[in-house]
Amino acid sequence: MINSFEVKETNEMIEKENLDVRTITMGISLLDCIDSDLTKLNENIYNKITTLAKDLVKVGNDIERSYGIPIVNKRISVTPIALIGGSACKTIEDFASIAKTLDRAAKDVGVNLIGGYSAIVSKGMTAAEELLIKSIPLALHTTERVCSSVNVGSTKVGINMDAVKMLGNIILEVANNSKDNDSAECMKFVVFCNAPDDNPFMAGAFHGVTEADAIINVGVSGPGVVKKALESVRGESFEVLCETIKKTAFKVTRVGQLVAKEASKALDIPFGIVDLSLAPTPAVGDSVADILCEIGLEYAGAPGTTAALALLNDQVKKGGIMASSYVGGLSGAFIPVSEDQGMINAVEAGAITIEKLEAMTCVCSVGLDMIAIPGDTKASTISGIIADEMAIGMINQKTTAARLIPAIGKKVGDKVEFGGLFGYAPVMPVNNYSCENFINRGGRIPAPVHSFKN
Repeated sequence: MINSFEVKETNEMIEKENLDVRTITMGISLLDCIDSDLTKLNENIYNKITTLAKDLVKVGNDIERSYGIPIVNKRISVTPIALIGGSACKTIEDFASIAKTLDRAAKDVGVNLIGGYSAIVSKGMTAAEELLIKSIPLALHTTERVCSSVNVGSTKVGINMDAVKMLGNIILEVANNSKDNDSAECMKFVVFCNAPDDNPFMAGAFHGVTEADAIINVGVSGPGVVKKALESVRGESFEVLCETIKKTAFKVTRVGQLVAKEASKALDIPFGIVDLSLAPTPAVGDSVADILCEIGLEYAGAPGTTAALALLNDQVKKGGIMASSYVGGLSGAFIPVSEDQGMINAVEAGAITIEKLEAMTCVCSVGLDMIAIPGDTKASTISGIIADEMAIGMINQKTTAARLIPAIGKKVGDKVEFGGLFGYAPVMPVNNYSCENFINRGGRIPAPVHSFKN
């Protein structure tokens, strides 16, 4: 039973502590849209998306009004397009036409973003997958709401270094296409290891082939709520600290569970998962870095940061899994730079580096996220940074990702401005010692020994 105290408490979390449901994401399978005729394929894709998702935004708005819970984004994810377009697409432009169809469908149903312009190439690439990857710069440059991802590795099969090498050049091409806008199109692209099938968060969302025809996934957020709760236990033991985080994560996840169930019922589409990630925003008081400071650090990046983040991530998961039987997606603490004012402050103070962020990704979700680097960074260096992050995911049997923004024309200390939820970011230095001979070897890094569990 929900009592009046819990209602009051939830209202305060929403009004004063930036609690929100970050996204309702409808996952849609496009497998039944496949056709060898490109025109027919695009027609099938548009019709299916606009039929299933026609009421998604309305339902989200209705839930907001009914419960007073802010729902920041309504989104769609689709089956990786490399699979869907393989028969019909013979050129980069063919694949980009599908991106335009996705964009048109997203605009017509009113969602913020649509994800799934993706390829899963952990072990190798088909001709279609390679073509899709090469089309990513064109696809992102000619659309507004399409997001793209490539999964280049997994614990089971290792890391496809041919794809990693290719993506260093692709990311620079994406950056150059939008150099007049601080290379902002890079925000819509992410590289994964161990990508989950049910991630509701962009830019990496896609609808996995293990999923039903359509599902509703919800991503909740609440760094501000956790920070506020921890203010009341300053100086207390780790036991008290952990109990407070768990209880708060439970409450936040219950809000997501409620929204997911209501959306599923209204749309007559099965409920998938609640992703209980702590996803920050540029708003003051809505920062994962500020939680780390509340735990006892002067800045994120100080000695003890990785331990504090590990504690936070673990307790969030422990609290969340008691609130919903279907927790999934990424679920943990996000540490994007541009979207977290506390993290920006730490970078500007010199307290945190890319290398420290990389260490932190060993214990949290999801990876090197929304990091602006100098625009003259070599493609091989970008590939090397990606390879390091993929290795962390592969060895630790967890999802990791890299969303890097080579800001063309910008150098260390400059700022890039993205606006809205994306915020701004200081350009961070990278290690410029060469890894070119390593990246140029080609082939695949084998799976670790602990992957062999059959």
